[in-house]
Amino acid sequence: MNFRIIPLLLALALASTRISSHAGEVHMATGVKIVEVDASSASIWTRLTKNKTRNTTGTPFEDAAESLPAGKSLDDMQGSAVGTAGEVRVTYWVKNKDGVKKTTTPWHDVNPKANFTRLFKLTHLTPGTSYRLLAEGRATKNDQPSIKVQGTFKTAPAKNQTSPVSFTVVTGQDYNRRDDKDNGHQIFREMLKLNPSFFVHTGDVVYYDRPAPWAKDEMLAHFKWNSTYALPFQRKFHNNIASYFMRDDHDITKNDSWPGKDYGDLTWGRGLEIFREQTGLPELPYRTIRWGKDLQIWLVAGRQYRSPNSSADSPEKTIWGAKQKQWLFESVKNSDAAFRLLISPTPIVGPDRGRKNDNHANAGFTHEGDEIRKFVSQQKNMFIICGDRHWQYVSVDPKTSVREYSCGPTSNQHAGGWSQKNVSKMHQYLNVKGGFLNVEISRENGVPHARFKHCGVDGQVYHEDVQVLK
Repeated sequence: MNFRIIPLLLALALASTRISSHAGEVHMATGVKIVEVDASSASIWTRLTKNKTRNTTGTPFEDAAESLPAGKSLDDMQGSAVGTAGEVRVTYWVKNKDGVKKTTTPWHDVNPKANFTRLFKLTHLTPGTSYRLLAEGRATKNDQPSIKVQGTFKTAPAKNQTSPVSFTVVTGQDYNRRDDKDNGHQIFREMLKLNPSFFVHTGDVVYYDRPAPWAKDEMLAHFKWNSTYALPFQRKFHNNIASYFMRDDHDITKNDSWPGKDYGDLTWGRGLEIFREQTGLPELPYRTIRWGKDLQIWLVAGRQYRSPNSSADSPEKTIWGAKQKQWLFESVKNSDAAFRLLISPTPIVGPDRGRKNDNHANAGFTHEGDEIRKFVSQQKNMFIICGDRHWQYVSVDPKTSVREYSCGPTSNQHAGGWSQKNVSKMHQYLNVKGGFLNVEISRENGVPHARFKHCGVDGQVYHEDVQVLK
């Protein structure tokens, strides 16, 4: 035997061992999401990735790109966080209790057809309680966990429980318009400082029909979700705050879309499915959640049931659909919450631009818009929060006195579409800026108060509107 090749053989053996060990590792570069929390349950979204973090040094997509560059894989692209097969489980327990019993789910495979995700439904939770969780991943059942992600969340108080509640609301989250290139959208850092009870994303969570790349197929659609939620600010926030996600147009297929509007090879139906896979959205996308004695929220679906924008307005033309509308009207009437907040992906009051024809504030949906505004005006202590518009406002409908709060987009780079000088008689507040809405429900001298605070991307409070229970 040639003894000179022994060192080479040993080196190859060691390299093989290292490769083998690395092959047994999985990661969670996109963290976890804690979603659809109520008084007794929560769902935990998990996903396994090949690498610990997103690719920060790879090849960037060109603005005009609609596919991978020749000779490149998705792994090669800047921002990518490619998924991988493996198993996940979740352990959870009551926070700040020594010796508390921990509950651990069985191990389950992630689903490669759903971007390597797995959703866990936790039940029999205690209302108004803070929990800790631990999400673990492993390559196979014969491997030890190679990744552990810790998180926290709060369950909703019981409907008869008086307890302060706060939440934040955002809209319009474009990866390429983030204001911190390395870490993401800085509002997530600022919102986390507030430690809200929960968070609502009103839609346009990602933008398929925006450049670098234009996501006209499933692979690039997943790329946009993965790159966004592998950003450090987003990941840390969602590991620790309960969230509700709502669909709009850009995160199903494309701008101002309605059922049947595909985007390249990305079909409308697949767009709906991908959103559900990435956010834990329930099969029935409209829902209401009670947060103690003083707050109930309604999250409505504005795309799945709508008529074509291009059809003539009539009593039958709809954004919500008859079934959803009936559900909303009946459930609001049956609620005894102090404050009832309708959260819509798109405006109901406005004002909006005259050339738009996509929401209840536009002329093309006047009949249904009038119907909804009239209903809300007949309810005491009911207000509307909306997304979609790229500016912040508080407005009051001149006919019904219904009050609407627009949260504004997630960065100043994303703000626009309205002039700061164009203040209408409807506006109580107008600011063409990025930021978020912070809502605080509490009791002062025994009387429920709702504080609506418009905040900038740096957390600065631009405007505060206080409503007292009537």
